This record gives sequence, C-alpha cells and structure tokens, in this order.
Amino acid sequence: MSELLIREDAASITTLTMNNPGALNALSDDMLAALKRTFTDLMQDTGTKAVVLKGEGKAFCAGHDLKEMQAGRQAEDGGAAYFQDLFSRCGEVMQLIPKLPMPVIAQVHGIATAAGCQLVASCDMAVAAEGTRFGVNGVNIGLFCSTPMVALSRNVPRKQAFEMLTTGEFIDATRARDIGLVNRVVAPDALGDETRSLAKTVASKLASAVRIGKEAFYEQVQMPLDAAYDYTGQVMAANMMNADTSEGIQAFIEKRPPSWSNEEG
Repeated sequence: MSELLIREDAASITTLTMNNPGALNALSDDMLAALKRTFTDLMQDTGTKAVVLKGEGKAFCAGHDLKEMQAGRQAEDGGAAYFQDLFSRCGEVMQLIPKLPMPVIAQVHGIATAAGCQLVASCDMAVAAEGTRFGVNGVNIGLFCSTPMVALSRNVPRKQAFEMLTTGEFIDATRARDIGLVNRVVAPDALGDETRSLAKTVASKLASAVRIGKEAFYEQVQMPLDAAYDYTGQVMAANMMNADTSEGIQAFIEKRPPSWSNEEG
C-alpha cells in the first residue's frame, strides 16, 4: 500500500504530498493522522525552512471522506462521539500549521473543497493553478461547513466567506486570489516551479527571523491595536539582539551579502 503522505526534503525545503488520488486526497482518519504526525515532527526540525503541501492526482483535496463519515453513523449513538472526535482532530491539524516555525505554502490544483479549502486557508501562503476551483460546499448536502468557516473567514472578507458558505458555489483561482485566499495564480505547467520559487525565496532568509516573525504575525493579528504594537515592539527588540540580525543590517549598510553564522536560528 502506498504512503498516504509522502515527505521529501531537499535544500531546506520539505515537500509533503497527500497521496490518495483515488479519493481525491480526502482527509480521512488516516490522512489526518499522517498530517498530524508529520507536522508534529516538523515542529522540532531545524533543517527545514519552508514547507510545500500538495496533492497527488487530479485534485489538491476534496475535504473529509464522506463514506468514512457515513460509516461512523453506525455506532450506537448514531456517530455523535465519532463526529465530535473527527472535527476535533481536524481542528488540531489545521491549528498545527500556523504553529509551525517555518512557512507552509499550499500548492493547489484541481479542486479544494470543504475541509480541503480549509486546509488551503490554514496554510501561510498558497499558489494555485489556473482552472483550480475552491468551495465550502457542504451546504449543498445539508452540512454547513462550520469548521472550514473558521479558517476561511480569517482569510477573506466576511461577505465573501458568507456567500461561499451559504450558496455552496465554487469560485475560480482568479477570484480566490482577488479575495485573498491564494497569493498567486499560474499556468498549470508552471505550478510546481512557481511554488518552489516562492519556497526558495522564503528559505533564503534568516531562519530565526522568519520563525520569530511567523509566531508574532499570528499572535498580533488577534490583538487590539495598542496591544499588538506593544507586543510586536517587544518582539522586534528581542530580534535586534540576535547577532545574525546585526550582521544582516551591517551587510546592508556595506552593500554586501550577509554572512550569517546561525542559519538554523
């Protein structure tokens, strides 16, 4: 049986490929477990400076495995405990992404629906191929996408998110870029190169600065304005105490490349 999640490490970039194309890389119990294990491992990985998350086959991710969910209904309680546990486990996986010390970039093609769209919204950045469709379509089958709504509504304007959630309609890649769900839209045959180029750019930066900045980004965005400035001022002051930061500033002044001593941060 093929690995559900394939990990490849090269040049400080980790590529994770969801590898269940027959099920459109659905977030089955096993897929969620594989993602959680790998994200947990990456928490302590000082060699990885950027992560690319993609799907094998015709689609990025079609959301939860509906057949598996229907099977969960066979329990004595009608599946209540299973469903509570499923959505809790899925939420844990989504919340691990912003907690990772390195940026995570979704490389999206085909479709990203329901929890698959949630996965894109949970990543720090996203690059999509032309022709990709995004949707939170659960309402079409009587299941409002309440958990995908959490990540979606933190990425796109409220009225756009609410329209997607209540109509169940797809949006195309260009629209997804326009409302902020993805960063870039490229031709399908350029998707891998463009995503890796973005990952390489991120990976070329001082790892400790990016780690500090990513944590601060997600912390401050939830704060009132005055608290955010107080907090980020402290973060920048601490960042300035890094010897590699001092070297980076001096290198800029002297118009030369920085010579960082602590690439792993």
